[in-house]
Amino acid sequence: MLEGPGLPAVSDTIQRVLRYFTSGESHGEALVAFLSGLPAGLKVDQAFLDRDLWRRQQGYGRGGRMKIETDKVHILSGVRHGATIGSPIAILLQNKDWQNWQESLPVGEGDSAKHKRVASPRPGHADLAGALKYNFAEARYVLERASARESAARVAVGGLAKLFLCEFGIEVLSHVVSVGGTALEEEVSWSEIRALSQKDEILLNCAHGEAEQRMKEEVDKVLKTGDSVGGVFEVVAHHVPPGLGTYAQWDERLDGLLAGAVMSLQAVKAVEIGSGVTAAASPGSAVHDEIGYKPAAGFAGFTRARNNAGGIEGGVSNGEDIRVRGYLKPISTLRRPLQSVDFATREAVKAAYERSDVCVVPAAGVAGEAMVALTLARCALEKFGGDSMLETLRNFKSYLDQLKAY
Repeated sequence: MLEGPGLPAVSDTIQRVLRYFTSGESHGEALVAFLSGLPAGLKVDQAFLDRDLWRRQQGYGRGGRMKIETDKVHILSGVRHGATIGSPIAILLQNKDWQNWQESLPVGEGDSAKHKRVASPRPGHADLAGALKYNFAEARYVLERASARESAARVAVGGLAKLFLCEFGIEVLSHVVSVGGTALEEEVSWSEIRALSQKDEILLNCAHGEAEQRMKEEVDKVLKTGDSVGGVFEVVAHHVPPGLGTYAQWDERLDGLLAGAVMSLQAVKAVEIGSGVTAAASPGSAVHDEIGYKPAAGFAGFTRARNNAGGIEGGVSNGEDIRVRGYLKPISTLRRPLQSVDFATREAVKAAYERSDVCVVPAAGVAGEAMVALTLARCALEKFGGDSMLETLRNFKSYLDQLKAY
């Protein structure tokens, strides 16, 4: 802390411009998402937000829950007459399944006999670690909050971040790179990814039909055996200007911020920027993106022959598309449960089973978009600032003029 005569105490932790958090349980009455820091005057397209929520619910291998819920945003505060007003935004997402759980998860004391215990922890889930941490006798409350249902709230506020980024010409979308042992080997263009996002039916959100069919066969395989399957999604941020993030401090590097944001998603166990994984086993001459110059190209005339860096060098965006991959483990809840231990008796039993998905890679990609968009929106606000969109866009235009004059 910095303190002194006439000086207020200042925390050594930076107060970020854009803040967000979520609340709610998987089978509770609703999810709530809060977002603070967006400038006033941003037009809010609720149909755009609902579309992303719909995309999150799609995909081959989703479970029965998606047949119950129809997620739509209900904005409680911070938006009036179709635009942000500079105050915190609160969004409510109703859980339709709540009607089946009111007696099992009451806010009041309720009837303990109607409580639905999670009697044995599922390997790979937060069940055991959470029960030990919070001293719960079983894992129901752990499941309720650790569930990936929470990601719907992130997608809701992430949609607002996307709308904000659109004002700068930045778009954020995703596609599926692999499911199980089937991987897409070809590079996917931005136009192909954009076309995927506009489809009215989503199978596995893979840009190439033949590879998508083979991915579907991977899901069919585990469906028959009562297993689950993971995979890899890639989030692409298009038309990001150079200069977001910084190398000046470790916790302000854009690649670190993005890695932490995507890693925070349920079931993500690894994150890759650009060709980071293959780059580790390749010579520098095959990895680093050679630089050229064409006066009318890009933001400042500099060009790259390739984009192995994934749009980020030294913790700073370099003007190329930002590419972030999330590596998703298979879902922990199996219809053919693994070995576990009963919480009460400590005897060997099969792990608990609850209605669940088999493959969620496409849905995780949409949640990944939200986390990338929120991170980029925060960095854009820290760079361009402004209490209103008019002020923020004026600052942004000034920066673009600076780049053109470089």
